[in-house]
Amino acid sequence: MHGTGAPDIKVGVVGTGTASVFDEVIQSLERSIDIAFVPSKATGKVLALELPKDSNKHCTVLYPASAKASNDIEEGLSNRGFEVLRLNTYTTVPVNHVDQMILKQALSAPVVAVASPSSVHAWVNLLSEPEQWKNSLACIGETTASAAKRLGLKNVYYQTHPGFEGWVSSILEALRAHNEISRYYFIYLFMADFKLP
Repeated sequence: MHGTGAPDIKVGVVGTGTASVFDEVIQSLERSIDIAFVPSKATGKVLALELPKDSNKHCTVLYPASAKASNDIEEGLSNRGFEVLRLNTYTTVPVNHVDQMILKQALSAPVVAVASPSSVHAWVNLLSEPEQWKNSLACIGETTASAAKRLGLKNVYYQTHPGFEGWVSSILEALRAHNEISRYYFIYLFMADFKLP
């Protein structure tokens, strides 16, 4: 226990982006939180496979998640002998209305960038004929790309290691495929100077 009465806990995060959020919180709280684990690949399945477990001790994992998140983490950890308590702490909801002029611009964009399976579902729901949409989707990672492919989208780009930098690479790769890179080169210039904390 810390002197303040708070228990010592270890925190595992799915990727470096989440770890950076904890860094910000730690600084604002003036407390210590041990980021003890980040998997080799930022996916729930890899986290469930790689989270270290002391085989001689009972290990309990508190798993805050989106209500829409898959069961990959809790099932993977449970299968390895962890006791998992999942708390659905938030959810995402699709857009109910998009201004028609903005939707028209989005539909004509050569590349749409998405960061979650729920954003893919929302995009497909906005398309009147998803199978006719021939432009590209740049996904933050494999999980999001898999959702896009399951929904029938064809031109799906993603990197094998998810995250912000890979997402930017996917956007640029998709733009190159559309011969649009010169029109959108400002994306690369802006992102080249952008650093996550």
